[in-house]
Amino acid sequence: MKKVFKLFYTDLFFTNRLFTGLGSCVVLFLFAFFFPWLGIIPQLAFFTLLLLVIADVVMLYQVSKGIFAKRHAPERLSNSDDNELGIYLENWYPFNINVGIIDEIPFQFQKRDIWFKTTLKPQQRKLINYILRPTRRGEYEFGAIRVYVMSALGLIRRRYNFSQGETLAVYPSFLQMRKYELMAISNNLSEIGIKKIRRLGHSLEFEQVKNYVPGDDYRTINWKATARQGNLMTNSYTDEKSQHVYCVIDKSRAMKMPFEGLTLLDYAINASLVLSNIALLKEDKAGLITVAEKIGAVVAADRRPTQINKILEVLYKEKTRYLETNMELLYATIRNVIKQRSLVVFFTNYESLSALERQLPFLKRIAKFHLLLVVFFENTELKKVSEQPAADVEGIYIQTIAKKFEYDKKLIVKELAKYNIQSILTTPQNLTINTINRYLELKARQKI
Repeated sequence: MKKVFKLFYTDLFFTNRLFTGLGSCVVLFLFAFFFPWLGIIPQLAFFTLLLLVIADVVMLYQVSKGIFAKRHAPERLSNSDDNELGIYLENWYPFNINVGIIDEIPFQFQKRDIWFKTTLKPQQRKLINYILRPTRRGEYEFGAIRVYVMSALGLIRRRYNFSQGETLAVYPSFLQMRKYELMAISNNLSEIGIKKIRRLGHSLEFEQVKNYVPGDDYRTINWKATARQGNLMTNSYTDEKSQHVYCVIDKSRAMKMPFEGLTLLDYAINASLVLSNIALLKEDKAGLITVAEKIGAVVAADRRPTQINKILEVLYKEKTRYLETNMELLYATIRNVIKQRSLVVFFTNYESLSALERQLPFLKRIAKFHLLLVVFFENTELKKVSEQPAADVEGIYIQTIAKKFEYDKKLIVKELAKYNIQSILTTPQNLTINTINRYLELKARQKI
């Protein structure tokens, strides 16, 4: 009995309407002291309010379970994307109710205003959807769902607690990967900024010898086969396949820099996932290497159907390290792991020309054996500072330093080009599009 009573008063909450009614009663009692003609009106008002409160309690507590609530969430969340979740409600009361819902979302979101209001008719079911955008990979713990029910009287609220604690993993942006995948399958990549690049010359991969049909290129006629068959025969070519594409991700402290809630490492991880998936759709082989002061993960290039899931699982666990990149170890790993000429996309960040010069000898060695594409980031905050008008001498000094660092980035591109090393200097938000564009360009020009 004591436990039941405790549950009763811990789940009972007074509303503003009740406090307004009590305040009105207090005012009537005060006025009755100065105006005797009010008589028993204050007492009648108070007892009427008391009866209404009792009636409201009876209405809300006449059934043990008047409402049902359940959280609808995906098996995993996609980092940096809008993930849709829902709260399913069922009203088991025989009358209309007003409902307020609190969903205890993970602390990582730093939101304390997840409060939903709705109304439900008897036996009505409803699904309330809302959006969460995580900015870090890892495990997110959801708590209980708190539902506050109020009748038409609106004097008290009854709270229902639905213990639905669950842990959801936030993976690299697989929603973005699927979007690009659908665009690639339907040949609509141009809608999201992917350029159409004209293929130069013939593909180098021979497919078959077939009968000549009007419209075939005369240069592809196979004269030996024509002599044997007595009919015109032509060589048929197809796009080159099974080329190796490796994404190499720098996990050192240079990639910890934040931008719009995400670190540069997370941007590189998301872009690597999309690029690997596009490469697999183009029937190339995708691989992955992560590196900091030591080698992290190594996924050999392959094009099996399970390859993208394997890469996704590896990327999910990667974290920023706080030491310098061991380029000598990276070079040795690439030489041991990658046995044929491949496209190596190196995601890193250089803030100064001296930072590049420390790594340049090893980049030149890698470029001797593979087509190396170095992807690094523009410092958008410095760019904003350099574009702002200076108000004083200190402002001129800060603007000059910002422009110096911005100019260093352009010098890095030129320095890499001197040694036939491809490069992309991009803002974080355009990283994925620019990387895919360059991959398709290199493939069309048969540089891999």
